[in-house]
Amino acid sequence: MPECPLAISDKGSIGATGDWRTFRPIIDQEKCTKCMTCWAYCPEGVIYVEDDKLVIDYTYCKGCLICYHECPVNAISREREEI
Repeated sequence: MPECPLAISDKGSIGATGDWRTFRPIIDQEKCTKCMTCWAYCPEGVIYVEDDKLVIDYTYCKGCLICYHECPVNAISREREEI
């Protein structure tokens, strides 16, 4: 299979998220295999590794839940934002 370059957006490339996000993704560190699929699919580039754990920067996360839908081991759940 030929190599395919990834285009990685700058973190929060369209700005900080306001109070309009409906859901936030939550990573279950016990289930997470660190396959980086969520990182690769995140359009905002807000998933990163810190202290050997995947972390989501909620300041810039838009709540699109692409990471939730793409996680191959269902390690990401969703939580409704409180208003």
